[in-house]
Amino acid sequence: MSTEEPVPYPFARPAPLEVPVELATARDRPVIPVRLPSGDHALLVTRYEDVRAVLTDPRVSRNLNRPDAARMTSDNKMFQDPGMDPDPPEHTRVRRLVMKAFTATMVENMRPRVQEIVDELVTKMANGPRPADVSEALAFPLAIRVVCDLLGVPVEDQERFRGWTDKFLSTGKYGRAEIQTAMGQLGAYMGALIEAKRAAPADDLISELTRVHDNDDVRLSEYELHWWCRLLLLVGYETTASQIGYTVAKVLAHPDQFAALRANPALVPNAVEEVLRWKLINGSLSMLRYVTEDIEVGGVRVPKGTSVIPSVESANWDETVFARAGEFDVSREDNQHVTFSVGPHFCVGASLARLELRVVLETLLRRFPNLRLAVSVDALARVEGTLIGGLTAVPVDW
Repeated sequence: MSTEEPVPYPFARPAPLEVPVELATARDRPVIPVRLPSGDHALLVTRYEDVRAVLTDPRVSRNLNRPDAARMTSDNKMFQDPGMDPDPPEHTRVRRLVMKAFTATMVENMRPRVQEIVDELVTKMANGPRPADVSEALAFPLAIRVVCDLLGVPVEDQERFRGWTDKFLSTGKYGRAEIQTAMGQLGAYMGALIEAKRAAPADDLISELTRVHDNDDVRLSEYELHWWCRLLLLVGYETTASQIGYTVAKVLAHPDQFAALRANPALVPNAVEEVLRWKLINGSLSMLRYVTEDIEVGGVRVPKGTSVIPSVESANWDETVFARAGEFDVSREDNQHVTFSVGPHFCVGASLARLELRVVLETLLRRFPNLRLAVSVDALARVEGTLIGGLTAVPVDW
């Protein structure tokens, strides 16, 4: 194993819409020793095939509830929960239940509702002040309404979640006390909501998961029920909202690519996948894993007890897989990026996120064919100190 001095990770970005400069040469080595925001050390896995192999290797665990596992941050345990086993077979059992809400057919059936919300928000944006902020006018309200519709969260409660998600995903923006308070508030809210669904079930995911628990305790424990409901709300909202903002900004930062989409809207799915390949939100810190047996990565021995990070952003720039990897191309085909991971932890909400991104781009192209950034690309700024790292604002005009 390497004895190099660990370098700070996540890598800094030269600009909000650009990838870290380290990615240009990262794949020269199969693993890179890194130091996390917590101060703990890990190995960054850099090459596409190695990243896929690590993500599907049963000897590489998602369970970070071990005394010698690296922590993402010192103040926020984030996805570390001793009450949950995030590895198969337990994780697979619960995930299978949740995935029933995210089948291709179920998600496609949500398209009319997503389109309805987008049309409403875009019309309001068109009639409002200019320039408009895509993040505040469209991305965040769309993402929260969709995930709350899915879960069955009352409309009047939706505004409360942004503060909770912001603190849950903090890697330095908030202190431990603020994070714990927010998580306690969310836990109490979710507990009350689950009880309300028990009393009056509806056609939503929380009601369905509650029925599964109540009908067969072996399949879903009370703790698992609360944990998954919280996770789906928190992650399904913040990540999608931030990705929408980045997608609009990245496309508009390349006027030639926006013109290509305007000329051929059928390229919108390709454009969505290309922005996802660029992995502009959150790097791969959340992919942190723990090696339970000795493994080999790219010819390098990685001993049991090592913490590793499969670097999705580096894999997505692997020149052996992606021709012209450093070029932003909305017409790119066969885009096999790994932004949503692979294997047992493939993102359950990937199909819904793709749907929202596509509907947003299609609608903006149709309603605002002359859409443009209202500030220079250099004036855009990232939200610092959070796992997601979205843009603070995406000002546009038309």
